Amino acid sequence: MLLRTIAARRYVTPLREGGSLPAIIEGDDDGLYVLKFRGAGQGAKALIAELLAGEIGRLLGLPVPEIVLVELPPELARTEPDSEIRALINASAGLNIALDYLPGSITFDPLNYVPEASLSSAIVWFDAYVCNVDRTVRNVNMLMWHRRLWLIDHGAALFFHHAWRGEDRHAMNPFALIKDHVLLSQASALADVDAKMTPLLTREKVAGIVELIPDSWLEETGFTDRVAQREAYLDYFTRRAQSSFVFVEEAIRARSSHL
Repeated sequence: MLLRTIAARRYVTPLREGGSLPAIIEGDDDGLYVLKFRGAGQGAKALIAELLAGEIGRLLGLPVPEIVLVELPPELARTEPDSEIRALINASAGLNIALDYLPGSITFDPLNYVPEASLSSAIVWFDAYVCNVDRTVRNVNMLMWHRRLWLIDHGAALFFHHAWRGEDRHAMNPFALIKDHVLLSQASALADVDAKMTPLLTREKVAGIVELIPDSWLEETGFTDRVAQREAYLDYFTRRAQSSFVFVEEAIRARSSHL
């Protein structure tokens, strides 16, 4: 698997949402992208989560915008009047991540649009698989664009890797926070989705995604080297797919308690 790498040519405007301060940038391919800065918030770990969860979502056929790697030159900070943004650009010089910008998109509103059960179930299954804590009523992290639902912002997935030592136990986490998922009430086909999703997550395909992590993002904290850290991610995803019943049963139980 390959990701395109572009160079940021112009800083367009900040998106003042949350603490990470993403921004719309123009790439050297003339496209517009939503850039996530390595020097913001949770640092490189948030970018790893964005990459792994996003590409796994795309592997599963879910509507995730194209993900690209972005070379951010520090020169872009020279003409930025905002000192906070200028510092963020300087701290993030080098390789970052971005999603294709969806112009004219609007935030998903569960009161105005109800996804079909199969799609809702697939999204709930996916978020439980990657332990994404950030798809709630307060922060849906979904957009409507051309009458289609799109999934964005996966930097809060894999929350455990911020203090990870590579233990296998995380793969068996039932993910009780799925009870707060904005689409849980619509997810009536979780068992069917589980049967379709798990065969797609072969170790070989997931390994191809894990290999996309740039070396500069791997900190090796708690691991002997970058190879061991990549292997830990791969083992997590492999074991989690093999034991999907753990989080599927939890999601079904949580849904039943809310109906």
